[in-house]
Amino acid sequence: MREDGRKFDQIRPFSVIRPFNKYAEGSVLVSLGETKVIVTASVEESVPPFLRGSNKGWVTAEYSMLPRATHTRNLRPELGKIKGRTYEIQRMIGRSLRSIVDLESLGERTIWIDCDVMQADGGTRTASITGAFIALCDACHWLIKKNKIEQFPIIDYLAAISVGLVEKEVVLDLNSQEDMIAAIDANIVMTGNGEFVEIQATGEQGPFSEVVLNKILTLAKKGIEQLIKEQKKILRDLPYEIGISHQK
Repeated sequence: MREDGRKFDQIRPFSVIRPFNKYAEGSVLVSLGETKVIVTASVEESVPPFLRGSNKGWVTAEYSMLPRATHTRNLRPELGKIKGRTYEIQRMIGRSLRSIVDLESLGERTIWIDCDVMQADGGTRTASITGAFIALCDACHWLIKKNKIEQFPIIDYLAAISVGLVEKEVVLDLNSQEDMIAAIDANIVMTGNGEFVEIQATGEQGPFSEVVLNKILTLAKKGIEQLIKEQKKILRDLPYEIGISHQK
């Protein structure tokens, strides 16, 4: 048993408030244990310069922690300046979401995903991805309702989870206390079809074996399957079966 009472293969309680922002085309407050992230999806009728004239859309993300998301107050980033860790996380979120979107069906428009961490207790990037998928689905539903697109562009489910080696045990969904002492820290993104989108695994205290990596991936798959099961419950009101093309 871990200090918070969980078994090694148990995720923290997962919940979503949807919608959370009345202005955004898609929005959620996602909670994974004590980690809480506001995610909004905003539609913009333009694309980056490199996509103009391509008849393809774009999905991109921004990520930040609110000043009191942790035990002490953090300074807000200076205008136009973000830390390397923040830049890496928001690129990861954007890459992950684009992997399950048919960008041609989206048309020449951008969906901006903003992930703002209200409270951080480990797994902020993975909670952001899992919640962002739901907000993205709602934004795409909004596009269809407004007659802006004809086909639901989401081709598969997507979720993410952290795994780590803590006190010689591979454990699922690390909280911040476990994350600080983990010998291995991994963040895994996977689709509903069981395909990996991103595997980030770092030996914080030295190298690790293929056997340990396989244990990490197996445990991550179990956790992500649980999260996707919850996503399906939350999105059961959508009039589309994700993964199957639906013409309006």
